[in-house]
Amino acid sequence: MLCAAVRPTENPNHKERRVKTISKSVLATILCFVAISPLYAQAKDDGRLAKSAAVLEAIVNDSNMPVAILNQAECVLVFPSVKKVAVGIGASWGKGALVCRTGADHHGQWGAPVMYKLDSGSLGVQLGSTATDYVLAVMNQKGADQILNAKTKLGADANATAGPTGAQAQGYNAHSMNVDVLTYSRSKGLFAGVSLAGASMEPDDDGNKALYGAGANAASIVGGKQPMPAGAAPLVDYLNKTSPTYQ
Repeated sequence: MLCAAVRPTENPNHKERRVKTISKSVLATILCFVAISPLYAQAKDDGRLAKSAAVLEAIVNDSNMPVAILNQAECVLVFPSVKKVAVGIGASWGKGALVCRTGADHHGQWGAPVMYKLDSGSLGVQLGSTATDYVLAVMNQKGADQILNAKTKLGADANATAGPTGAQAQGYNAHSMNVDVLTYSRSKGLFAGVSLAGASMEPDDDGNKALYGAGANAASIVGGKQPMPAGAAPLVDYLNKTSPTYQ
């Protein structure tokens, strides 16, 4: 009589050890991911700050937004490489940084940056698929308070207009103008004043958490309650060197 081959039964002790080994491997992978994720997020935001510094320096050095404008600004927002993301609808969005002068009236030196998000809505139709850099100069206390306190829609919550360039910018006097925000853009290397009426912006909570830790918000960062992150040095140092005094 032929007997059917019988598959050897796995030793229970071996099986238990194998399960424990697999479990340890899975746990190690999870712990590694948890440890690396914040570092990856911070690296992305450091890169965002470096790009913001490069965009701001370019527009000032090319005299499209001269130091005369920067000297009168209480805050500056920079959104590098804003891209159209919904073909046929025209939605575009980007991430950047807000830097305000220190002090209750924002007339001191420049402080720590706040990560911000920009939704420029239908502007993507006008700009096409090319990535566009934006620089926004906040020219008075009303504009600064609005942008820091809530989600802001330009043209509705804060008065905004295309920023002057060249000779017009040199003679611009913010104190005599009823403009909260001056807006500029650069597409394909060319800067120009551009209307961002209808665009909205708000703090990037994930980005601020990656840079400053849980609990950080726009008010606490601008108020000097958070330490200056190392990645902010290129942007903040450039502002303090170029426009150390509010005028």
